Amino acid sequence: MAAYIIARVEVRDTAWTEAYVPKTMALIQKHSGKLLVGSGCAMETLEGEGKLPSAIIVLEFPAMAQAKAWYHDPEYAPLIKLRQTGADADIV
Repeated sequence: MAAYIIARVEVRDTAWTEAYVPKTMALIQKHSGKLLVGSGCAMETLEGEGKLPSAIIVLEFPAMAQAKAWYHDPEYAPLIKLRQTGADADIV
């Protein structure tokens, strides 16, 4: 059964993205994942009062084990720290 990682990201500074995006995409592919929804998508509030984030990211993996393996991959740890220098994220 497919597993999804959904991130609600509030970008404060974009300097980290140049190094983060290509390396992260390679790791997602390493774990058989794919990007379904990425930043740059037009968003509109249809219901509720919450502020829209800078980006919503949706990743799909073949199974939960692969989704967790991607997030906990030792190669991803420094990229998490890099992202955190310029963005806040809620990731589920």
